[in-house]
Amino acid sequence: MIEEKKIYYPNVGQSWGIVGIAILSMLLFTPVNLILNNVLGKEISFLVYYLLAMGVPFGIAHLIRNKRTEINKYDFSLSSMKIMTLVSISIIAIQTGITSPIVNSLPMPEFMQKIFLEFANQNGVFSFLAIVIAAPIIEELIFRGIILNGLLRRYSPVKSIMISSTLFGIVHLNPWQFVSAFIIGIFSGWVYYKTRKLSLSILIHLVNNLIAFISMHFMDSAETMTNESLTELYGGFLNLILITIGVVTVFIIGIFLLRNEFNHLKIDKW
Repeated sequence: MIEEKKIYYPNVGQSWGIVGIAILSMLLFTPVNLILNNVLGKEISFLVYYLLAMGVPFGIAHLIRNKRTEINKYDFSLSSMKIMTLVSISIIAIQTGITSPIVNSLPMPEFMQKIFLEFANQNGVFSFLAIVIAAPIIEELIFRGIILNGLLRRYSPVKSIMISSTLFGIVHLNPWQFVSAFIIGIFSGWVYYKTRKLSLSILIHLVNNLIAFISMHFMDSAETMTNESLTELYGGFLNLILITIGVVTVFIIGIFLLRNEFNHLKIDKW
């Protein structure tokens, strides 16, 4: 009897293709954002633009995967409250003690500061929907639900997670968000690999973006975050060291506790 060969999607090349489609889509829908700016305002136009720019690539990748593999489902089931709490605390620690210090240390040219400041000052309801709700759902569907899911069926967990995290960083199109997205992608990818639950990856992404959104909303001004060093933002070098050590310790403990929880889960092999 000839065993039917299983077809998995995507491989590494196809994963790059999905990212290429996403970047092309962002460029093609840019005129829509510019046109709607004058009609609906910046926040609503950005929400519409984002849903189109990232929704279309997801739709294309989903249809291709469904056609080639007949896989069309995603696991949105919730995990235990303990696991959800631990991943939420861990991502807060990652952002506070790891990504923020690294990103803050990277010099940013003036034109990029202006772009980030303009974006940061958009903190209304529609920006919340785009940044905290739509982005975590759509981007996790693409990068964990499709890309990482397919890679894990072909390659080792480490290779799969690193590739998907790199691509996740690249699609943000700037080195500052690349660093943050890459680090978050590694953590989110590890959680997805251990649980197969896309809901947890979405939760990680949501909490991360929520922290950033709240920080922008409650700062005296977005200029403060851009112009001041991390030492100044944290109220001095000693505070920076103590906070960093504290949150890194919290992160390590969180990973240890999560590993214990994951060891008790029964995951179906692909």
